[in-house]
Amino acid sequence: MLVLTSPRGKSEVVHCRRTESRDIYCIKSLMRKFTEKLFGRLNVIYLLEKANLAVTLCNDKEEIMAQATFVDYPNWNVAKQDDWVSLFRELDSEIPCTPLNTLFMHLFVAVDEYSIGCCKEIIRTVFKAVPELHFIFLIVPVYMSLGSTLITVFTQVGSIPCLTFEEDFAVYVCHRHDHYPQLHIRRARVEDHDDLMPIFLHHDTILKETYGEYFLAELIEAQDEENHAVVCEVEGIAVGFMSVCSRVNMELLHECFNLGPFHGLCNPHPDDILEPLQEPSDQGSEDATLKTSSQGSKTVEELQEPDFPEAKESIQVKGITYPHQGKTVEEALTEDLSSAVQSGYANEVENIEKLTEVSTVEDVAYHVSTEDSVSILLPEEKGDFRPSYRGTPAAFCIQLFCIDEKYEARSLDFMNFVFSLFPDKSFCIISLPHLTPEFVLIQNFVKAIPFNNCTLEQDLYVFHRAGLLKSINIRLATDLDTPGVENLVSTLMLNKSILSDLNQYNEACRDPDGTSLQAFVAEVAEQIVGIAVIRNEMFQNPYAHSLTSALHYLVPVRPRRQIVYPLEKLGINAPSKEVSKDPLSYALNHTNRKLTLEPKITVNAKIVVVGASNVGISFLETLVFCPHLKFSNLTLISTHGLPGKNLLGTEQRRFLASDHCFNDKDYALMSLCSWVNIVVGRMTGIDRAAKQVIVSKEEIVLYDHLILCTGQQYQVPCPTGADITKHLTNREIPDNSSQQYTGKVPCNHFTLNDEEDCFKALNWIKNNSITTEGNVIVYGNTIDIYTTVETLLHIGVRGSNIHLVHPPPTSNITCINNYSVESAVVNALLGAGVSFHRDALLAQWNDGEYPDPIRSASFTTPTKPFRLQCSMFFSFCEKNVDYETFKAFNDACLVYDGRLVIDTNFHTNDIAIRAAGSLTKFSNRYYSNEWTHNSFSSKEIGFQLAAAMLSLFDPTLEPVTEPPADLDRLIPMYKGAKIQGGILPGHYHYLHVAKPAIPTPLEVQMAQPDFGLEIVTGSAQDGNYFRIHVNKYKMVETITCLSKEPFPASNYIRLFGQHEQVLNNLCERYDDNLIPDLFSYFSESWCMALFHDRFIDLRKELRQILASKKEEDLPSIEKLAHQIEDEEISLHEKPRKYLQRVFQETIYKSLVEKSVLDYLHYNHYHLPMYAWPGII
Repeated sequence: MLVLTSPRGKSEVVHCRRTESRDIYCIKSLMRKFTEKLFGRLNVIYLLEKANLAVTLCNDKEEIMAQATFVDYPNWNVAKQDDWVSLFRELDSEIPCTPLNTLFMHLFVAVDEYSIGCCKEIIRTVFKAVPELHFIFLIVPVYMSLGSTLITVFTQVGSIPCLTFEEDFAVYVCHRHDHYPQLHIRRARVEDHDDLMPIFLHHDTILKETYGEYFLAELIEAQDEENHAVVCEVEGIAVGFMSVCSRVNMELLHECFNLGPFHGLCNPHPDDILEPLQEPSDQGSEDATLKTSSQGSKTVEELQEPDFPEAKESIQVKGITYPHQGKTVEEALTEDLSSAVQSGYANEVENIEKLTEVSTVEDVAYHVSTEDSVSILLPEEKGDFRPSYRGTPAAFCIQLFCIDEKYEARSLDFMNFVFSLFPDKSFCIISLPHLTPEFVLIQNFVKAIPFNNCTLEQDLYVFHRAGLLKSINIRLATDLDTPGVENLVSTLMLNKSILSDLNQYNEACRDPDGTSLQAFVAEVAEQIVGIAVIRNEMFQNPYAHSLTSALHYLVPVRPRRQIVYPLEKLGINAPSKEVSKDPLSYALNHTNRKLTLEPKITVNAKIVVVGASNVGISFLETLVFCPHLKFSNLTLISTHGLPGKNLLGTEQRRFLASDHCFNDKDYALMSLCSWVNIVVGRMTGIDRAAKQVIVSKEEIVLYDHLILCTGQQYQVPCPTGADITKHLTNREIPDNSSQQYTGKVPCNHFTLNDEEDCFKALNWIKNNSITTEGNVIVYGNTIDIYTTVETLLHIGVRGSNIHLVHPPPTSNITCINNYSVESAVVNALLGAGVSFHRDALLAQWNDGEYPDPIRSASFTTPTKPFRLQCSMFFSFCEKNVDYETFKAFNDACLVYDGRLVIDTNFHTNDIAIRAAGSLTKFSNRYYSNEWTHNSFSSKEIGFQLAAAMLSLFDPTLEPVTEPPADLDRLIPMYKGAKIQGGILPGHYHYLHVAKPAIPTPLEVQMAQPDFGLEIVTGSAQDGNYFRIHVNKYKMVETITCLSKEPFPASNYIRLFGQHEQVLNNLCERYDDNLIPDLFSYFSESWCMALFHDRFIDLRKELRQILASKKEEDLPSIEKLAHQIEDEEISLHEKPRKYLQRVFQETIYKSLVEKSVLDYLHYNHYHLPMYAWPGII
């Protein structure tokens, strides 16, 4: 905050922020004729979209006082965007401007009364926000003066001609040293103590309490050839401190971190062993092996504590150990700097964990783990090879660092000086607790990858001396660059593809299909250090090279939902083929000028998700696609890894019904494997005290936040054991529904819970000739029994060989809950020859003999038992929590009451463990046992779970306020549709979309007085059934489709929650018999906008127009409606007619029309079937 005072004595408290789109109106209002003469005619919207940095100065009332826009190329077209450096260096050889240290002011506006103060504050803020920036240029016509404001910060350096106009332009420059200068760095002196202590004590007093008032002075006095202390000063006052040391415990670092990319932080030596000399032995068991898939610097941190206490002390590196026993105060102080600073952490006081221990080989020998390591990217390798480095250490470490908050942006100024203290060292390292917020200095370091057996609770960051070089040259590639590029990409998996692209560019500058191609290289000190290949976006190939280092600077783009167009019906009004064709399945990452100076906030918290359910995937998707946050420690533990492997190929018929949350294409478009560490294995335990998840009974994964989303799975049914020869009935058999099957699972028994299970079942069918012989028993009451039977029929299993066995229902509500649909499906099954058996309880396999494999299955019924021959048994009994998962919860003392108990914020009884999805139930204190997460959309539950956690990490969000005590007793109600669909017997394509609700028979729903209206066309038997339920508020509440032909389910899902008038007065047209077929009705061109992914934004915009007051003497349309409802207005006409008349006669009509036309115009490439004024 800064106080500005005008010449008339008025004052304003101001602050700077990045410019937002909502500022545009105020920016335009501040523009004067002088502004246009100075900067030219500007399209402010376009300028802000293309600017590298735009800063707005506001007062404490959020009123805009000033705004400035900066771009990385000159305005007024005085030079080409990519070729201006030489021109400006000719003006003044003492200004070493480069694209990295220079920006150009393209616009400045301010409130006249405070313009000088505003200008200086914006310039200071820009230099502070961009540490690499040293020069800001301003270019104006040579005949123009800068006025009384800009002249206070800019100095003329010359004039240059324009490329397009026959006139010259004056060039002005603003230097960093006049506003936010680089800090002067020098060796620390004892007299700096008094300046530095307030900085330390402002955030932390433990150092003083532990080592006395003069600990810093004693540390400074202890300097020698290996230990140095330096300070930064401003106007003779020390404002920052750094302590560095050249003694580093390299053996410990080599044991804990993968330092291969840094050559082990050692100088090269002829005896270095960088590759295995022989094939290592296979160690560990297969069950304990974890397979991981990740990109670049992603890894799974599975930290194993040693079993004996003396090892723990050594591993935690409690400080600097000296050969002699006696220690001075300075030595003891240096030992425990870490533990002292860990509490009360702040950006100004940063701690380096004690990596300067002088250890012998014997001290660390027992830290070497012989467990199987995690395989990353590549297939699992045998053994655990670690390179051996024999060269001298090439790194020094930062032991203690602090800086005044005002000067924190200049933290990197220390690095030049400290590297000069160690001319023989190439690396600077710093170790921090992994939950330490990322501060400015560390943003310039690279995070090292820990090994899976790393026991340190800190992250290691590395900075190379070359990072101080600022002279980087970006240019078009040439043939001469090929050897350098080959050397650069030699270790990448896709190096051949990269070199092929480079050769293609050098030969033709375009792809074989004619697409324009460009290749750029980055060069430092005549060495190729980077390459980028650019193609036209419409023809991007669906493969990518390694983006390990580049992804951090890109923003992942969330996939857009595409309309399924009825191309034949649209004819010439259909969109182009580039829009209507199926998109290529690859993830998209994006950057632009605006994002180059938009910092990302790194979140290092270890967030571990257990279970690749739709809830877990939605949770991860929400975190990954936060544009301003980078989650560096996301881990997914899943039995089969990430879903979306497309194991069943393009086969439409799947064994399991779909909830339409995600499909294989969605997984490809998200590419979660680029951002999430994948651990393939089963959770078998949770150590809450150590915050560890035990995987496959032996391996561990550490967490700070544990997210449990395992869901519920079909379980192996437990036979009652009834002897059918005694002719027992269901009534005579004890209820064993809660019993867990503990015997051997037969090899031909299948419970299908995911695509992997379905793939195994399909292979079993093909390998065991099930399609030609043998009975298949499908046992259960869920919709999956129907989709499985249809799949079996489709792949060739004879209907007469399929037995559909229904156990006694636990509810009077069927899985489809629609008599018309059920009747059509049953008739189709009977027509295919499938046998039905109702109210049957599984009694025995193989007449009580050894069950593997199942040759027969016996059942009891309310009347007489029966026995079926069996070659394959599918079980779809009621889902439940897997036993191993339950045991992990129970052993961890998590509250479990039929399901895992949570509160309304997803918390279990452990604050660090959250859970969501069908796995959970709400605590009994809410008195809502009938409502669970299973009642709602899994995708929405995952999103809300992520939203609840983002408040912990996202500083841009408003602080969460505790709800009133009464509201804390209410469970959250989510509004997203609950969806199920699939292909049912009879080749019926089925879709059901409904609002979240407690299950109720359809007949009971329709008997309610406030049910609303049912709109039905076609019949289920004919395969053209379409049912829409419109509630009493005229909103679409339920959609049911059953068709012999495929239909665009993703389109129809968008109809949910729409008002019937939006659907072209659906109810009125139906009553007038104008809609014979809803399938045809919703394939007409008028409704394409309803299916567009941005239609919801249009609805919100229109609602905002009607809810806002647009005319002074008239309330908003929304308020008028409330006044009529509350009878505050006496009307002489019907309320509806009155509101229509007000709408027509006021500005609202024109505003709504403009908004709709703008929407159609902006999305014309998707919606070319609509006409608007000017195109007819």
